[in-house]
Amino acid sequence: MISKILIVEDDVIVANHLRRVLERAEYHVTGIARSYQKAVEHLTKEKPTLVLLDIYLLGELTGVDLSEVLRDQNIPFIYLSANSNEAVLLSAKKTYPYGFLVKPFREKDLLIAIDIARYRFEHTLEMALKNDSLIETQINRVTLDPAPWEAKLLKLFKTFQPYIPYDLAVAGFGSWAGSPNPDCGFLRVGFDEYQTLGSEEMINVTKTSRSDFEKIAVPAVYPEKSGAFDYEELGSLEINYRLIKLLTNKFSIKSLLTFNVEVSGETTFHFLFFSRRDGSYSIDHLNMLARFRLLLANVIPALMKCEQANDPVIHSRYNEELASSYNSAFDKIIGSSHYLLSLFDMITQVSPLTTSVLILGESGTGKERFADCIHRLSSRKDKPFVKVNCATLPSTLIESELFGHEKGAFTGATEKRAGKFELANGGTLFLDEIGEMPVELQAKILRVLQEKEIDRLGSTAPIKIDVRVIAATNRNLEREISEGRFRLDLYYRLNVFPISIPPLRDRIEDIPLLLTHFLQKFSQSTDQTNVPKVSDRALQQLLNYDWPGNVRELENVIERSVILTKDDIITAFHIPAIKEKYMLQESRLKTMEENERDHILTVLKNCHGKIWGTGGAAEILRIPPSTLKSRMKKLGISKNFYEE
Repeated sequence: MISKILIVEDDVIVANHLRRVLERAEYHVTGIARSYQKAVEHLTKEKPTLVLLDIYLLGELTGVDLSEVLRDQNIPFIYLSANSNEAVLLSAKKTYPYGFLVKPFREKDLLIAIDIARYRFEHTLEMALKNDSLIETQINRVTLDPAPWEAKLLKLFKTFQPYIPYDLAVAGFGSWAGSPNPDCGFLRVGFDEYQTLGSEEMINVTKTSRSDFEKIAVPAVYPEKSGAFDYEELGSLEINYRLIKLLTNKFSIKSLLTFNVEVSGETTFHFLFFSRRDGSYSIDHLNMLARFRLLLANVIPALMKCEQANDPVIHSRYNEELASSYNSAFDKIIGSSHYLLSLFDMITQVSPLTTSVLILGESGTGKERFADCIHRLSSRKDKPFVKVNCATLPSTLIESELFGHEKGAFTGATEKRAGKFELANGGTLFLDEIGEMPVELQAKILRVLQEKEIDRLGSTAPIKIDVRVIAATNRNLEREISEGRFRLDLYYRLNVFPISIPPLRDRIEDIPLLLTHFLQKFSQSTDQTNVPKVSDRALQQLLNYDWPGNVRELENVIERSVILTKDDIITAFHIPAIKEKYMLQESRLKTMEENERDHILTVLKNCHGKIWGTGGAAEILRIPPSTLKSRMKKLGISKNFYEE
């Protein structure tokens, strides 16, 4: 419950105006602070339940600096700013605020923003409490399981999988051999499938001789302190962490999270989470693990009372029925890349809740299918799933389509009609391409979400509704907000749990699976007796293309090729965009900067994005890493361009 509010604002006039507005609305203002230091002092005297936080304060430290303190103390905050340009929004977004107000704002805007912050905070807290309760239950269940050591470790890691994304996990006391409970790794190879990596498997997978592996991993050296490391930090890790470097290079790791637990006050048990995505881990992940430190310290000794397992692949599940429902829900989404598996984890986490979800992604990435997965895994699965494409609705009819109308409400309204919100009552409403919705209608959508009731056109009696809203867009909403085409308050109301769908070019390892799926699908639809095979050259053609139209474009290309092929094998795919792109590139000579940019990108891709150290791009280009980073910044090369 938000009742006590601290105002952190350097402008005295604005601060006093805020105080008057809040007190009229019966909020208790704990104080006004004009600087970072004064705000910290206020926090120690009386802890508020919400902070209104100006970005620019007196002194060197800003509201963004103070946001770290507020997050550590779990206090929600709303930013106040004199502008809403894209750079400010992106900077603020990284600190996970609960709202954003652009000065000058109306009293109504402030009160709505506080209501939205309350909604977001309560749902975030609800999610955290449910997650913590579920994790604690599952950790305790591991201790009761008679499974071997490796199987118990896997179950422990699977407990954290939806909340801490990883492609490889390692755990143990730092000994890979000569121990009844040796260190063990788990490589994720499917949604609920993991390959166990003991010392023998590690030797085979990393192509390391036994003697070299023993020098590196017996005993293994892990970081003494818990922490999160990004790609550049991994490249500069000390030479002592040779096992971590070996795994980082072998599995193209770009992020590492380490968490240590003292067991019996004598020995340290290490948890290591590896991800192929840079920036995967933050202080929030460490804080979540820290909440279970004592429980894990008591559980780990119980895990050690077991025999070793010999099965290299373990498929054990806590709940077979639940796992089956997950696999069924995801059966229309083809792929097993680490990007896709992380999305599945996020969906399993948010589906059981009533939280609003905002799905972001380019056209053709399958946003509707992910929304369908969320609905099918929720408690509303037996209720309606109503889809609305905001981009295709005529502006004159969109309000009637969403809220319904009474007979005679306007010319042509010959009968009473229920709108999409009413049809979705008890279920889920999917607002696709919400970035296309007119601004004037966005305010009405916000009101419906806030008050949980609608007004049919021509009616004076509101209708109560119970609808979970999932919205999706291919637009950059921060840019839309800064240019006045999307409401900031609606953005924060919808963006409680954002899910970003990666473009196909970022998960090209899924293309062979998608190819097989579409070949079978279109062979059946065209009554072909045999599914065509694909030559290596044709497959490479698909892998080399950047797919601006994503999965939808791939599907169309494969369908066209199945129809046109006269043989049992497809030797080339018909991709008109490749020819058009080639013609555009050949139509002019490149500048020196363009050639330099292309060359650096090629080297980065060959190095799997590695900049520092042996085999890094800086070494190959024979320039200092700092110089390379400077050139990359000048040429506009970001991680999005060269990450695999």
